[in-house]
Amino acid sequence: MARIAGVNIPNQQHAEIALTAIFGIGRARASAICVAASIPGTRKMKDLSDSELDRLREAVGRFTVEGDLRREVSMNIKRLMDL
Repeated sequence: MARIAGVNIPNQQHAEIALTAIFGIGRARASAICVAASIPGTRKMKDLSDSELDRLREAVGRFTVEGDLRREVSMNIKRLMDL
């Protein structure tokens, strides 16, 4: 199983769909990441080489995802509740 941004990515899914397992990445952002990493979205995760996975990790690292995004959202909710 590939591990990107601290999340185990499903091997049997296409790259574009599998990236949506990461909190903060939807279909549109997943396709943009695949284009930025020059990886076809239709390739299965198990078929990607190590260099392609590294390019995906680098492309995902440019966005706020998982723990940082969850923290940011919860802080925004707390701030709005205080108002």
